[in-house]
Amino acid sequence: MARLALRRILSGVPLLLAVTLGVFALAAASPFDPVRGYAGDAALTADQETLDRLAANLGVGESFTARWWDWLASALAGDLGHSTVLRQPVVEVIAERAVWSALLCAVAFAVAVVVGTLLGVLAARRPGGLLDRAVTGLAYTLSAAPVFWLALLAVWFFALRLDVLPAGGLTDSGSSYVTFGGVAEHLVLPAGVLAVSQLPWFTLYVRQGVGEALAEDPVRGARARGLAERTVLLRHALRSGLLPVLTLIGSRVPELITGALLVETVFSWPGIADATVRAATSVDFPLLAALTVFATVAVLLGNLLADLLYGLFDPRVDFRDM
Repeated sequence: MARLALRRILSGVPLLLAVTLGVFALAAASPFDPVRGYAGDAALTADQETLDRLAANLGVGESFTARWWDWLASALAGDLGHSTVLRQPVVEVIAERAVWSALLCAVAFAVAVVVGTLLGVLAARRPGGLLDRAVTGLAYTLSAAPVFWLALLAVWFFALRLDVLPAGGLTDSGSSYVTFGGVAEHLVLPAGVLAVSQLPWFTLYVRQGVGEALAEDPVRGARARGLAERTVLLRHALRSGLLPVLTLIGSRVPELITGALLVETVFSWPGIADATVRAATSVDFPLLAALTVFATVAVLLGNLLADLLYGLFDPRVDFRDM
């Protein structure tokens, strides 16, 4: 297992280098002006000489490869640079916002796995039955719904029409401090929407895996020995049927991150979404590169976690063959 993790980490280094270089290349080709993005409204009244000096200070005239190399050398030394749009060190930007994004993703992912597993097991008990058709139909319908549409619908229904949950933010307007209860209340809608966007895939995978496991000989043998249906389902079919879901965990991480960015934007959640959008529109090279590395590392770790879990829970898998 340690060798697998080491191999994946080493193979991820060239990928991170290529991703960061691509970010600098795309940012250099962006139609947005980093000088005007940094100066803001002051750029409208500034003379050309001032704008030229500011461009020189920001290194706008350098090639993207030179800027990438300077950023990479500083990053390897532990300095991720200074955000030109947020006017603070990149490390502080990520530290302040990543914890809220991680909280949102963790809660949504846990809810999606638990509820998806429950619905998938219930649907697999009687294939073709009324409950099975209802669950699968709902899953396919939700899989076709864009996450931002679900978010807007949730705001309209729960916040505006029913007025039972806050429409966005981390705390109530006018509140000067953050409390556990306030965060939990404001987390319900964004985490719920993000969980619903991931729910169909877990439900369908569990339904298929458990349904196939119920038709296997070991499960038939357990039934023939007179074991209770609940025991057969939970101890035999579910354990075998959940193995394909472990590989799904890693593959859903990229969409989870993308969905989280959209959900954070709709609900004004103080995560990395706002920083990502502002870094892209202002061509903030250091912040944009750091956020891209952060997201890429999350995806690589998700894939590694899925492989490790699959190897641990399936005795037929040898880590040396992975």
